[in-house]
Amino acid sequence: MSTIKQYTPKTAIAVVVANMVGTGVFTSIGFQIIDIKSTFVLLMLWLVGGVAALCGALTYAELASRLPRSGGEYNFLSRIYHPAVGFVSGWVSLTVGFAAPTALAAMTFAAYFDSALGEAIPINRTLAALVLVVSITFVHGRNHAASGGLQNWFTIIKVLLIALFVVAVLSFVATPQTVTLLPSEGDGALLASSAFAVSLIYVNYAYTGWNAATYITGEIENPERSVPLVLIGGTLIVIVLYMALNASFLYAVPLAELEGKIEVGVIVAEHTFGPAGAMVMGGLLSLLLISTVSAMLMAGPRVLQVMGEDFRLFRALALKNSGGVPRTAIYTQGGLAALFIVTSTFDSVLVFSGFILGLSSLATVLGVFVLRYKQGKTGDVSSGSYRTWAYPLPPLLYSAIMLWTLWFITMNRPQEASVAGVVIVIGVLCYWLTEKLSSKSEPI
Repeated sequence: MSTIKQYTPKTAIAVVVANMVGTGVFTSIGFQIIDIKSTFVLLMLWLVGGVAALCGALTYAELASRLPRSGGEYNFLSRIYHPAVGFVSGWVSLTVGFAAPTALAAMTFAAYFDSALGEAIPINRTLAALVLVVSITFVHGRNHAASGGLQNWFTIIKVLLIALFVVAVLSFVATPQTVTLLPSEGDGALLASSAFAVSLIYVNYAYTGWNAATYITGEIENPERSVPLVLIGGTLIVIVLYMALNASFLYAVPLAELEGKIEVGVIVAEHTFGPAGAMVMGGLLSLLLISTVSAMLMAGPRVLQVMGEDFRLFRALALKNSGGVPRTAIYTQGGLAALFIVTSTFDSVLVFSGFILGLSSLATVLGVFVLRYKQGKTGDVSSGSYRTWAYPLPPLLYSAIMLWTLWFITMNRPQEASVAGVVIVIGVLCYWLTEKLSSKSEPI
């Protein structure tokens, strides 16, 4: 029996929650208000996004139970469809899925930290972001105990601070706004509009991370049983947090004051507690983002690791230390995030990242139908593996919501869709080149 320390289910849930709760929920509602002026429809955005994430988690849980290996979509798509499809998904995770959002979260951490310190203690934001990424990369590269401990504690702090913030806002706001939980005239048309669909892509991006546990499946204790519970439990926790947070935002501040604004959390804190409260909120948000950066630097490198195991040209990325930690992949992911921070070239990537990650998760969710068909024909179905609850409703509902959203994005934001297509084509070319070079290097 292996003596290598693995992550507990508690740590895996912390990874899911921390990956999901990042900058998105504190920044996106201001842009949603530009086209949607109904509090009911705004809350429905976050509920629909949560239902989609839960349906995705229910489906991924079956895939993780039947195909237990680290790597997330890379593992699933490679084994369900073709290695080329998995490679493209891994390419997306490498270039878009983790490095850029990690850099964004680190830079946002630095911005909030700077605002909390005020003019009395000025800091270099770029340097602060780099120090955060380098420090967390080092901890995750040590061993599972240090990595899991860091993730657990900062995620617990994150959840407690969010709960405390919601309770404080609801208790102390001086002039509460009306937040209706029932539809009014015109809300039906808004729910079916392109504005709702376009806003949903930002909500889906905020929920991105519900699949995080599948990236470290091979390092979780008893993955066939634990991963389904982790995915579903972590997603449910975040749905509750997101609904409560957005309801408190809408309850505390008039829509007009939030419209088009990024620093929603700070505006709500200032409106409720005054300038000092806004400064404290900046500090709290910076603490929340430490957990997000940590979770991304824990999950993302596992994609690089399994790609290194499968493709000899990337073999160095599969190397592990004596404790079973893929240190080279972790340092590589940290280095890429640091590069994005220094060059700031990730801004344009993030515009279409929600679209391209949606495509990847859509292909994966549809893969449960393919997997059941293949294993049904061969009779190779484990009776002990998790089966998607209420199948086929969750994968069908997730696919319908994602297809509807992607269609409206393609129609309304063709530039982002085109750039996503270019990234995919580059991934296919890289796979072809890798296979060609690998075949040439094989001994005769």
